[in-house]
Amino acid sequence: MADNKTLTYKGRPLMRKDNLVYYGSMADEYIVMLQILETKKEHDVETASKVSVQLQLTDPNAKSRDRVVKKSEKDGFYTALDLGCVWLERALANK
Repeated sequence: MADNKTLTYKGRPLMRKDNLVYYGSMADEYIVMLQILETKKEHDVETASKVSVQLQLTDPNAKSRDRVVKKSEKDGFYTALDLGCVWLERALANK
């Protein structure tokens, strides 16, 4: 039996590459990109203190600046992820 190590949040995949986290599926019309801008050390663990959130179109034909539908900056990773989750749910529901 194969190990499935895909990380999900509220039923959607999370993928990380360095300081970027992508939330959602590229098969959908929208995804959320979270960029960790600043970190701080708490109890010997690096935590995100400032995170940029962007709701983006997945259309490969759109220019990169035209893909961004909404953007914001939040203090803390989970605050940013929750905002991105709400944006993504609303955007996918309005298709």
